[in-house]
Amino acid sequence: MKFRGRIRLTFYFLAFGGAALFTALLVREGIVQVGSAIATAGWAIAAIVAFHLCVPVFLDAVAWWVLFPKENRLPLRRIFWMRWIGESVSTLVPSAAVGGDIVRARLAAINGAPVPISAGTVLVDLTLGVFTQAAFTLLGVVLLVQSTGRQNFVGPTLIGTLIGVAAVGGFYFVQRRGMFRFLARMIAKLANSSEWQSLVQSGETLDQTIRTLYARRRAVIGCCVSTILSLILNSGEIWIALYALNLHATMVNAIILQSMALTIRSVAFPVPGGLGVQESGYVLVGNLLGIPGDTAFALSLIARVRELALGIPGLVCWQLIEGRRLLRTRAEPASS
Repeated sequence: MKFRGRIRLTFYFLAFGGAALFTALLVREGIVQVGSAIATAGWAIAAIVAFHLCVPVFLDAVAWWVLFPKENRLPLRRIFWMRWIGESVSTLVPSAAVGGDIVRARLAAINGAPVPISAGTVLVDLTLGVFTQAAFTLLGVVLLVQSTGRQNFVGPTLIGTLIGVAAVGGFYFVQRRGMFRFLARMIAKLANSSEWQSLVQSGETLDQTIRTLYARRRAVIGCCVSTILSLILNSGEIWIALYALNLHATMVNAIILQSMALTIRSVAFPVPGGLGVQESGYVLVGNLLGIPGDTAFALSLIARVRELALGIPGLVCWQLIEGRRLLRTRAEPASS
C-alpha cells in the first residue's frame, strides 16, 4: 500500500473511532438529557460566540501582530480577520490543526507582507503558543488538585506536558540552527539539479528571518503575554455556559475545564476535530468537579456550536478570497 493510501486509511480510522466514541458518550449520558441542557443554555450560546470573537480571537491576533517588524506590520484589523479565518480552517478542516496556520501565513503574504516574514511570524507564534499552553495546563492541574484533592492524574499530565515541551524545545533549537536551509539543501541534492538552488537561498532567508524575530525580545514577550491572556480569558466562555446551565459558575472551575479540555484535544490532535476526545475530556474533568455527565457533555456541544457559528463564515470568506484571486489570475492573460 502506498504511503498516501496509508495516511488516508489512518485518517478514516481515527475519524470513525472519534465518531464512535462521541456516539457512545451521547447514548451513555442520555440524548434527551443532553438536549435539554443545551436548550437551557439558550441565550448563552450567542453570548459565547460574540465573546470568543471579541476576546480570545482578538488577543490571538495581537499576539501574532506584535511579532511583525514595524516596517512590515499589517494593520491589526487585517491580522484580526486573518486569524479568524485561520482558526476556522484549523477547527473545521481535518488538517491536523496546522492547515489554518498555513492559510493565515498565505493571507498575510497576499496582503503585502514579505513571504519570509509571513511564514516566520506564524512559526514563531506557533512555537511560543505551545510553551504558553503548557504553562496554562500546569495552572489547570494546580487548580484541579486544590479543588478536588485528586492527585492520581497529575503524574501522567505532567509527563505528557514535559514531553510536548521537550518536542517543541527541539523544534525551537533546530529553527535557530538553520532548519530550513538544511532541508532545502537536502532536497536540492536529492533532485540533483541546479534549478533547485534557489530553494536553498529561500530556506536561508527564512532561517535568518526567524532568528531576527526571536531576537526581538519585547515582541516575543508581548506575544507570550497576549497568548496567555487569551487562554485564561477564553475560560469566560465556559463560565457563561456554566452560569446559563445553573451550575456552580466560578472562574476556577472554568479555567480547569478549559485547560484540561485544550490539553486533551492537543494530545489527540490526529483525531479530526477532536471528535469524541473533547467530549470525553469534558465529562471526565466535569465529574471530578461534581458536574453531571450529561451537563458536561452539553458544555462540549455548546463549544462545538460556537466553532460552527464562527468557523463556517470563516471558511466561506477564505473560499471567496481564493476564488477571487483565481478569477483575477485567469483574467490577466486574457486582457494582455
